[in-house]
Amino acid sequence: MIYLAHTAHWQFLGLLSGVLAWLFIMVTSGINEWRLWYVEDATVITSGVAWVGIWRACFYSHILPDTENCQSISISDSFLPPEIPLAQVLMMLAVISGLVGNISAALAMRMAYFSVEDRRKMRTVFVLSGALYLITAVFSLVPLVWNMTSVLKNNTIDFPVEFNLPAAPIRQSVGAAIAVGIMASILLIISGVIFLCYRSSSQPLKQTADPLNGPWTETTLQKKAERPNAQSQGMDNQGFHREEN
Repeated sequence: MIYLAHTAHWQFLGLLSGVLAWLFIMVTSGINEWRLWYVEDATVITSGVAWVGIWRACFYSHILPDTENCQSISISDSFLPPEIPLAQVLMMLAVISGLVGNISAALAMRMAYFSVEDRRKMRTVFVLSGALYLITAVFSLVPLVWNMTSVLKNNTIDFPVEFNLPAAPIRQSVGAAIAVGIMASILLIISGVIFLCYRSSSQPLKQTADPLNGPWTETTLQKKAERPNAQSQGMDNQGFHREEN
């Protein structure tokens, strides 16, 4: 078996970075703080701030029966701007491709750290992992950047009446979800580049025997057996001569 653990230390860090980034992608997809809407009329929205995500829009109110009021956002809602339905689709694709990328990267690290018969196949798995990481980064960056641009331009959303949200807030700010998602995308790009840059040893590697049943066992036993005989080599056995007499 051929061991190539010494060639994949950076890729191990890339795997850890990819797993962390994938967790951040799931957090970004689930939380509502994509856009922070600051409203002028605090009669209903008593906190004065509403959180608009890609799946729900929420705010706090002491007037309505529920303190935290949330309305679900569906991909088929006609009032949504195109960047929100696109974010719903691409973020789900990012979660799936990120999971597959982590599985592929873990398989590549197993091949490098334990054993491999064909180094060409291992190189293919490393390249596949890096490509999946970069694809995941693209899936997440496109909706994140688009929604961040809409926030910076203070674009409006014509919410229905039941949402109790004005069409145009007095101002908007980028939420924590976009910041976490961009950080996750950067980590995915780093992981992808690290896996794509993997190079195994250019020199032909010698196969190492099994450390439990290898030739070292025979060599050790042979040396131990030779040590007591080394001093008596070429000498007659005195006991044998006494019996003859």
